[in-house]
Amino acid sequence: MTMVGRFAAALLAVLALVLAAAPAAGAPGGGDVDGFTVGYLPAQVDERTTADEFDYAWGDVSFATRVWERPLEGGGFRVVLQVLVMRGERLTDLDAVRAFLAEYHERAPHAWELTPFDNRGTPGLFGEIEAFWSPEAGVAVEVRDTFGLLGEEELLATARGVGPTVAG
Repeated sequence: MTMVGRFAAALLAVLALVLAAAPAAGAPGGGDVDGFTVGYLPAQVDERTTADEFDYAWGDVSFATRVWERPLEGGGFRVVLQVLVMRGERLTDLDAVRAFLAEYHERAPHAWELTPFDNRGTPGLFGEIEAFWSPEAGVAVEVRDTFGLLGEEELLATARGVGPTVAG
């Protein structure tokens, strides 16, 4: 193979790796977050969006969070999507998760309008910018659309795309 041929082959290999690593909008590619796979990303998560991960604790609950954000003209970033996996003894069931999240997000518990939804056979709740459920005692998952960029359909599609990571 000529030098040009080897260079072209190497360039194609690198391009293939880059394209395979970039998540397609509205498709699989969100990765794993503390034992849960994000199997669907909304179209708003695109080539301009970057992802970061954070681990922290609040109120005796540990958080593993992935945040997708997009740069703003003039500087700064806007969060497009968040997936939070929470673990703690106080997260005993969906009602306990709702009470915890009301406190965490500084919401009035009785004024927080939430609607039930089914997430792979597990009961959950969703509002204008969030969907959450408790797949087992001590664990909760929340998908957040902090700035209302996704809409209800994409918020719920993303939430339903989050499931336990299957060992391969």
